[in-house]
Amino acid sequence: MKNQRIREAAKNAGVKLWQIADAIGITDGNFSRKLRHELPEDEQRRILEIIKQISEGVTM
Repeated sequence: MKNQRIREAAKNAGVKLWQIADAIGITDGNFSRKLRHELPEDEQRRILEIIKQISEGVTM
């Protein structure tokens, strides 16, 4: 499965994929499709930071 690091980080933090999509400004369907292919490292880092912020209750 692609983008396993993102999927596991979200699961461990109790963050839903739709919440990440909302923070990025795209629909959850588009975000799920985006995860079908391995993302570039810089985009993965950005998403991991968003997961961290959501889990800490930081509003975007």
